[in-house]
Amino acid sequence: MTAVPLPPAHLLTVAEYASLGEDDIGRSELMEGNLVMSPGPSPDHNMAALRIALQLMPQLPQDLEVITDVDVDLELVPADQPGFSRRPDVIVVRRSARPRVRAEGGLIRASEILVVMEIVSPGSRRTDNVVKRAEYADAGIPHYWIVDLQDPVSLLACHLTDKFGYLDAEVSGGTFAASDPFSVRLDLEDLR
Repeated sequence: MTAVPLPPAHLLTVAEYASLGEDDIGRSELMEGNLVMSPGPSPDHNMAALRIALQLMPQLPQDLEVITDVDVDLELVPADQPGFSRRPDVIVVRRSARPRVRAEGGLIRASEILVVMEIVSPGSRRTDNVVKRAEYADAGIPHYWIVDLQDPVSLLACHLTDKFGYLDAEVSGGTFAASDPFSVRLDLEDLR
């Protein structure tokens, strides 16, 4: 039997959350200072994230890179306030982000991300489509792509607008193609 750690006695800032280190029993995120735990992803979920990353890597402009399963500071509140940190399945980020984290510490920042991607799991459908959608829009991340592995595999590409949060493009199946924020083609059938 694995012992479950006691929850913190107070609401956490993003820095306090980051100082907890990696967890061994699932996946943690920070929502309004509250530590939120969920089971680890399934093998199909992890393989889909890997295949997305592998497809993206050769298509990205030189100043961008893809990172999977990493904590992100959504920068929604001042640093001394109870914070928000999510762990998206895949992000496309400026190459300057990792060196900054190495030099300064902390987490990848929402302001360094061009595309955030979530792969819908059986227990995350509402969180991915409603809660994270609102948080990522509030954080100013320009593009949010939601991948659903249920047959047929699909991708909903959302882009940030000035007034209304994310605006949806049509749901894509088969092959997803976009020219903004960079030219890309993803074979969605390869994700199963």
